[in-house]
Amino acid sequence: MSKSSSKRASAAQDRLELIQSRVIVERDSVSSISSSDFPFHTSNRYSHIDFLEKIRKKLRVSIEKKSQYDMEFDLIGVDASIANALRRIMIAEVPTLAIEKVFVYDNTSIVQDEVLAHRLGLIPIKANPDEFDFKLSTEHPTDQNTIVFKLKQECKRNPKAAANETDPTKLYLNHNALIWEPKGDQADRFKDSQIRPVHQDILVAQMRPGQKIELEAHCEKGCGKEHAKWSPVATASYRLMPEIILKEEITGDLAIKFASCFTPGVVEVKDENVDGKTIEVAKVVNPRIDMVSREVLRHKEFEDKVQLTRIRDHFIFRVESTGILDSEKIVFDSLQILSSKCTMLLKALEVKLKEKKKEADENLKNENLMDIDI
Repeated sequence: MSKSSSKRASAAQDRLELIQSRVIVERDSVSSISSSDFPFHTSNRYSHIDFLEKIRKKLRVSIEKKSQYDMEFDLIGVDASIANALRRIMIAEVPTLAIEKVFVYDNTSIVQDEVLAHRLGLIPIKANPDEFDFKLSTEHPTDQNTIVFKLKQECKRNPKAAANETDPTKLYLNHNALIWEPKGDQADRFKDSQIRPVHQDILVAQMRPGQKIELEAHCEKGCGKEHAKWSPVATASYRLMPEIILKEEITGDLAIKFASCFTPGVVEVKDENVDGKTIEVAKVVNPRIDMVSREVLRHKEFEDKVQLTRIRDHFIFRVESTGILDSEKIVFDSLQILSSKCTMLLKALEVKLKEKKKEADENLKNENLMDIDI
């Protein structure tokens, strides 16, 4: 093969790989949406070792925004199966503590006992799950696997309230509040971080004078896959990084119209000096914030001037905590769980391969014995 033919073949292969690494957004449809059956195997140009090295070089995590309970980060260079596994682990497999059992001693409010218990279960509890054990169904509650809250409130009219007062918080006294009751050495263990509901003003039930609630609630450690009340995230989602490819320069009035087709801030119109003249030119400055509305594809004047894609292996994650755990801890715990799952799978495969090898050796030995007998 000549050098020119080799270069053309290489260029064609590079173009193919570019297409395979993008989701193509068209006016009325989305194409190239499926990745290969085997992640990262889009070409035969690389050996298995080359592929691993390529993945290692490309894999990157970039934290874009982070607060105590909210985090946005980019996961780059992985397959959608890995990104989705991480998302599902955040939702369903990072353990927290939530109210599991409610013992109602008295309830004269209008809220039924079972509805009251359900509402209590959904209250996020600020407690470090690493400090507690999972409670088995055969085990009794202890200070190592259970947190106890008590609620004992009777609603009374506030004698100091104004005659024309309509605000229930000022009109009535003794609104409901969960009180932590330490057991064993919990008071010493958590003296620097008191166990409590994440928010003290979460409404459990509205009562009126003469109504009373008295109960005891037991918190246990669990995971979101068993019940949503144990999920540490309000939301954990990802989207693919948008990409706006300009096939040719867009100038003048068209540039202003082009910019208006996108989310504000995605495209800016800048002045450029061309041959001594100042012209307005559209520049893509921040495709990250684009919502990919495809508005630009509705206009025929832009039909052959722009292409919208999404980068297949660039995931923009958004994690919002319920307040039980910091957003950073949720992500790190999820990565540790994913890593442990991979380790467990490799060990299981290793055991299976040893069993298969042993079985094959025994079969070969039996065949040799049969040959000797003959």
